[in-house]
Amino acid sequence: MMLKGFTFDLDGVITDTANYHFAAWKKMAHDELGIDLPDSMNDKLKGISRMDSLDIILKFGHKENDYTQAQKEQFATDKNNLYLDSLKNMSAKDILPGVKPFLDSIKQAGYPMSLASASKNAPTILNKLGLTDYFDAIVDPATLKHGKPNPEIYQKAAEAIHEPDYDCVGLEDAAAGIQAINAADQFSVGIGDKDVLSKADLIFPSTADLSLTKIEEAYKQARP
Repeated sequence: MMLKGFTFDLDGVITDTANYHFAAWKKMAHDELGIDLPDSMNDKLKGISRMDSLDIILKFGHKENDYTQAQKEQFATDKNNLYLDSLKNMSAKDILPGVKPFLDSIKQAGYPMSLASASKNAPTILNKLGLTDYFDAIVDPATLKHGKPNPEIYQKAAEAIHEPDYDCVGLEDAAAGIQAINAADQFSVGIGDKDVLSKADLIFPSTADLSLTKIEEAYKQARP
């Protein structure tokens, strides 16, 4: 078997939009709910859906029973509009450490790359980072029936670059994402805490440690 392509998650792997999300929540909560969020809330909202995040914020402010579902949906929409507005400030400075040289090494080696992100804003974010040209395909989340840990998004990402799942390497920073890559029968590379990502085939502590050579060697050993 040969390594033939790469499938990437976006948030936490290529860039980190958590701070942009939190700034939007903070402004909306202050202006519309009268709730001031401490910075410690940022970690509690990471990777949480929009409505679940709002519920956490309302509970924090002891206002969980103060609004109708329609009002809550409007708050969530207002937050998303603030977030989208803040993306205008994104640039290459927001690429995580080590990612650009890693992408360069993959491109120079001739491997195709696709993006497996559930974010509808992924194309905009890639454009702001100046990385659009690196990716041969971006999975459209609107075409998905299932979220991670279901393998669908990674299967579509491999399909988009016309490579078999077994010959692809997927990169993730979340346990559910690693589960999705494994279920797709791709070689999983985790970035972050080895305990959280223990099911990954290979783990790097941070994006700064990413190495194509190490991935190629580990892939060859695991899939001779």
